[in-house]
Amino acid sequence: MTDTPIRFGTSGWRGVIGEEITQARATAVVQAVGALLIDEGWPRRVLIARDSRPGGARLVAAAAEALAAMGLAVDAASGVTPTPVAAHAIARAGYGAGLIFTASHNAPAYQGLKVFGPAGNGLDTGRTRRLERLAGRALSDPPRVGRRGRVREADPVPAYRAALAGALDRAALGRVRPTVHYDAMYGAGSGVLDRVLADAGVGVRVLRGGRDARFRGVGPDPVPERLAALRAALRRGKGPRLGLATDGDADRYAVVDADGRVLSATQAVALLVDHLARTGRIERGVALSVATGSLVARVARSHGLRVVRQPIGFKWLSRSLLAGDADCAGEESGGFVWRPFGIDKDGILAGALLTELVATAGVPLAARLAELERRHGPCHCGRIALPASDAARERLARRLAAPPGRIDGARVTAVDARDGLRLGLADGFLMLRGSGTEPVLRVYAEAPTPAGLAARLRRGARWLHPHASGNLAD
Repeated sequence: MTDTPIRFGTSGWRGVIGEEITQARATAVVQAVGALLIDEGWPRRVLIARDSRPGGARLVAAAAEALAAMGLAVDAASGVTPTPVAAHAIARAGYGAGLIFTASHNAPAYQGLKVFGPAGNGLDTGRTRRLERLAGRALSDPPRVGRRGRVREADPVPAYRAALAGALDRAALGRVRPTVHYDAMYGAGSGVLDRVLADAGVGVRVLRGGRDARFRGVGPDPVPERLAALRAALRRGKGPRLGLATDGDADRYAVVDADGRVLSATQAVALLVDHLARTGRIERGVALSVATGSLVARVARSHGLRVVRQPIGFKWLSRSLLAGDADCAGEESGGFVWRPFGIDKDGILAGALLTELVATAGVPLAARLAELERRHGPCHCGRIALPASDAARERLARRLAAPPGRIDGARVTAVDARDGLRLGLADGFLMLRGSGTEPVLRVYAEAPTPAGLAARLRRGARWLHPHASGNLAD
């Protein structure tokens, strides 16, 4: 138990079950969402969903009761629901808000809550600060109940699957019939991405399918070191193929090429942007986080697309999509969305579009990526996570107050302190910031070679932890 204030991070409210996340605190946040919805004048309908984590069904039931007691109409998803499926339904079915109980890619001991507004995207910082204040009041003085609203079950999955199937080139998928090895990591994406692809004629082989409340003890984060079985399956395979993985609530994705190589998020977004541009499905621009590598921007500009840079956190990219500045958005941590389908990150959509790319390109994924890098220059990006000790936070604060002018002999060409510290270089960048979803500090970097990337990540790590061992595992 804890009496610390409720705080929203980059993507919702998260914490350890039984400590930060308790039934009483969750109910207070839910009541805060109801109060915000009423105050904003949004439609008085709410969708509530969950991933497979412990206690999710109870949290959904209690949230439905709390919102119904405030006079709101509630649709409670009947089973495990991927976050992008819920976001898709919120925007298309006239909901005023959506609540998804999930801790996304965090360790099994975590639970959390993502809150979406009527457009189907995460709330902006101003509204999450209001939610924090309202939740604090609800903990000490619960809101009065009024005329009871109705509660009913809903299943948004079939409509999402149908919409995604309609967005794909099913003729090409059925003609080429690529093989997809899909690692669902026992998460919410299981039974959704694989079903859509199989129905389109793709050969799908599922690893870690089904749902497990504790993900067999492994955090459902599709980082390279957790994808060994998927990588091995790709190396053993034959013919047109690729590997896909999604995190616990399926809003993040990872992609593995036919040689078993895990592509960086920058490489994957560059492939997606190029594919959508070649097929005439994006025209206005691309929204990218400041930690996404420059290859994406170079690809986008080669197609005549503008590039909008935003701070880390997909809510900022969603803002560019809502403003009409971009048709798609991507980030460094496995987030991507295409505007006609949604405005918040969708790992299922990204995986389906990458499968379509393999079916239509006529060459392996690695060959298409090599073509892009030949035309636009190489790009090696990565990130690491370090303990967020008080000493490390103090060192970060000192760097923010007095940014260096050079990094290992290279001149710093730009300084961006909007979200941590980003130091621009002629051939890449180095960035330091505190995570908004986990108790860690992150180092992000881009360099023209793998060795250069490793050196920059080590430099950032030693700025924060002078005696760091050099182990760069995220």
